[in-house]
Amino acid sequence: MMLRSDIEADVKRDGCSKLPPTQDASVSLSHLKRMAPVDVEFNELTYTIPYGRKGSKVILRGVCGQFRSGQVTAILGPSGSGKSTLLNILAGYKSTGVSGHISLNGRVEGVDRLKKVSCYIMQEDLIQPRLTIYEAMQFAVDLKLGNVSRKTKLTAIDEILDILRLRRAKNTPAENLSGGERKRLSIALELVNNPPVIFLDEPTTGLDEISATQCIDLLNYFARLGRTVICSLHTPSASIFAKLDHVYVVSGGQCIYRSTVANLVPFFRQVGIECPKHYNPADFVIDVSAGEYGTEWVGRMASLVATEQPIVPLLRSTTITQQQLQLAKWMPKLSWYDQFLVLSRRMMLQLYRNKNYLYLKIGLHIFLGFMVGGLFLNVGNDGSKTLFNFGFCFACLIVLLYVPMLPVLMHFPSEVQLIKREYFNMWYNLCPYYLAHTLTNIPAQLLVSSIYLSMVYVITGQPMEFFRCATFFGICFICMFIAESIGLAIGSTLNIVNGTFVGPALTVPLMLVAVQGMGEQQALPIYRKLIMYLSYIRYGLEGLVTILYGYNRNKLYCSPSEIFCEFTMPKQLLLIMKMENVVVWVDVLALIIILIVLRVLTYYLLRQRFKPNRTFRALHFIGRLAKSHFNINT
Repeated sequence: MMLRSDIEADVKRDGCSKLPPTQDASVSLSHLKRMAPVDVEFNELTYTIPYGRKGSKVILRGVCGQFRSGQVTAILGPSGSGKSTLLNILAGYKSTGVSGHISLNGRVEGVDRLKKVSCYIMQEDLIQPRLTIYEAMQFAVDLKLGNVSRKTKLTAIDEILDILRLRRAKNTPAENLSGGERKRLSIALELVNNPPVIFLDEPTTGLDEISATQCIDLLNYFARLGRTVICSLHTPSASIFAKLDHVYVVSGGQCIYRSTVANLVPFFRQVGIECPKHYNPADFVIDVSAGEYGTEWVGRMASLVATEQPIVPLLRSTTITQQQLQLAKWMPKLSWYDQFLVLSRRMMLQLYRNKNYLYLKIGLHIFLGFMVGGLFLNVGNDGSKTLFNFGFCFACLIVLLYVPMLPVLMHFPSEVQLIKREYFNMWYNLCPYYLAHTLTNIPAQLLVSSIYLSMVYVITGQPMEFFRCATFFGICFICMFIAESIGLAIGSTLNIVNGTFVGPALTVPLMLVAVQGMGEQQALPIYRKLIMYLSYIRYGLEGLVTILYGYNRNKLYCSPSEIFCEFTMPKQLLLIMKMENVVVWVDVLALIIILIVLRVLTYYLLRQRFKPNRTFRALHFIGRLAKSHFNINT
């Protein structure tokens, strides 16, 4: 273990100004060129959250600090101290309940301005699945670098992969990457645009000592290229701590140290507490801030910081103008259409490589085709089994409700988290992503649904007339896309656990109200009719039954052994079910309107998930207040 004396010797020698040991100074840096400095300063940052009956809880208490360009700054502190909250606020990931102001190069700016010159690499390595490192980088440069030459893009990829030591693994799929490789790939994807400020949330978590040290070496390397690197760390080792330039320690929502690594031990002496000789100063400052040596030391350190480590005004002559923002920031330079094309190519490639999932869906639909077809064998043209055929239509709608919806509830919430990272770092706009996601899923959904419908339509003996068959398939397709849209709307708002509960629970009333009133002689009250027609299943069921038994269909076959065959005339079923006045195209139009409304609703919910307006922020605040109140009572 590195001792305190070893750390002091390393810092006195040359700190971390040298390149990482695995880097060669001859590496081409035409893409990762030295940046104009961007210093970040914040004053009186306060963050509060609702907390039960007490009203609110203060997480950050008017903290101040300054992070300079060309340095690696680590935010330290025990669990619950507010270090991750501070990082999230500076990166713009949290905005509700925040007061104070942030300055860039001495000029007070909003968080939105800082977001435009920074990137945020989150703790969880969210990477697009079923893509190799090189492919992921290609899509990143296509989205971020805009309409630059292909040669420039490939050069940028090669340089970044060389610097991050990912060239050997460039053809490795994301699922097969090690923890260190995933972390370096997360960094590589955000370095494509050469951002001046880099935020990282605990970049060494989950890595072994060697990988963690290499990660910090790389951050030092980027800082020497002119970047401002700010990261939160959880109990860094002594060797990692020695490589840091600046340390910002948080305890109980207040700053208790903000200076260099070399000044930490002397600062302890000023406070009146001695760091043991054979002890990692990082561990010691976290122990002290956690109150292991008494809570009075935290107060003394916080008081001494204000007098001994004041915030010195920045002397940068460089101010960040809007023109510089346009040049420095990777705000989507591609047009809306080009973003859509790039995202569509990425999604189609991922869909193509997810063959096992497609084969599973095909197998499931074939199995359901045999099951449902066997249950309703040859009922389509048998007048004595007309009511069974009504059940077949209802069964088709149920199959095309749950089979498309449940997989979406299981995987879309995870995809939303990945979209949120890319959207937050301004890879693309939400609209082209949503359109690409919608269109790329259509062929696969049509394929598997067509397999199921083709099987059951033939096995159950439905009329082989093109008009009836095409309309039957069309109504089922629309209902299938509506079910998928319901899953997307729920998955865009709730997590996997809550979504898989809410989704099936929500569909039960849809099925119940859809069949109410069928066969009753008395007219339903107006309120029951309104509720009934809120269910898309009602429109689908009316459309399927009408297209099979309406439009002057010929008499149905009845076995000579049947003494009484009530439904020899197809129209008789429509009369009993109160569907004699149903117009199929009206039902189809209603289904299309419901589908469009659900798709627009899903887009709206996604947008509010990523960038909520005042109404949604108020609802979120009320939800957090209710949740904290519930937790207190339990």
